[in-house]
Amino acid sequence: MNSRFIPVSVALGLALVVSGCTLAKVDVNVVSERTSLENKVLGTYNSLSEDMLLVASVRGVSPTGKIDAPPRHTPEQVDAIRAMETIAFHADDVETFKRFGWVGENQEGLLTPFTRDTPKVVSAELKLFAANYGEAEFQQVVKEVNRSREALMMRVVQTNENFTIKDLPAIHKVFAKINQQNSAPGSKVQDADGRWRTL
Repeated sequence: MNSRFIPVSVALGLALVVSGCTLAKVDVNVVSERTSLENKVLGTYNSLSEDMLLVASVRGVSPTGKIDAPPRHTPEQVDAIRAMETIAFHADDVETFKRFGWVGENQEGLLTPFTRDTPKVVSAELKLFAANYGEAEFQQVVKEVNRSREALMMRVVQTNENFTIKDLPAIHKVFAKINQQNSAPGSKVQDADGRWRTL
């Protein structure tokens, strides 16, 4: 399995379209609040990503040759960093799962597994990937990625003073929107009404 880091700027390239209707001011305000929420979530997620990069780039030896102690992190920071590493580690596999139709991006910002049918029109390499990926390993990867996504969503709540636990469902929706927008054509996504469609 391959591992790679998806640039956060790509993962967070959320295109928001705000249309102003003259029929009711309330509609415009609701859209503005939602946009504000999305911006807050994305800003907080960006800072989490920067924290992870800073941790990864800390030097272990000072310029004088003295060994530096690593900076201390709270258990929550460590959990968030591990969650981002897990998501990055499994990114290639998750994209392949989506391509095969084995998983879809649901409306809660998580992966939903589907039946693992053997893909028909793929390269020999991808057929080998499909044949060698066991059900238990597949389920474990989906579980790890979902657990990591949930940890990051919770960390957004914990690190932004504007959020409380009551905001978690709305944060899930923002993550769902991001994940769906960053999915390749042919991926399964769940609409707000619960129905699944293919991009």
